[in-house]
Amino acid sequence: MSRSAVLAVALAAFLPGAAPAQSGNFELELNTAADVATEAGGAACRLTYVATNNTGIALERTSYEVAIFDAGGAVSNMLVLEFGALPLGRTRVVQFDLADLACADISRILVNNQNDCASEAGEHEVCLAALIASSRSQSIQFGL
Repeated sequence: MSRSAVLAVALAAFLPGAAPAQSGNFELELNTAADVATEAGGAACRLTYVATNNTGIALERTSYEVAIFDAGGAVSNMLVLEFGALPLGRTRVVQFDLADLACADISRILVNNQNDCASEAGEHEVCLAALIASSRSQSIQFGL
């Protein structure tokens, strides 16, 4: 690459409206799963996720479409988990209650697709492309 081409690429990163560069990963960990009573008197499986944005992009909106597998391995539900804003280099804890579902009835949660991944500059593919999914749960697998 010529010296002028290298300079043009370097300057483009600082121009207004230039898309931010992806530089790292997006870590999403299923940290805990616990059965809880809801305010309405029912039961739910509360999933606690730890999300860390190391992508190089401050995200204003993030959400994933996930598939829930039952104890027998069949898909029992599809839903969207909305994580909201995930600032650059920050770790955030987010909880979701799956109503009328016991944690023991979930064997696996699969990230099926990125539903929303946006920064001030617009939509990105980084939320799925750079995703590292893991689970601390002994009974529920979580991943791609």
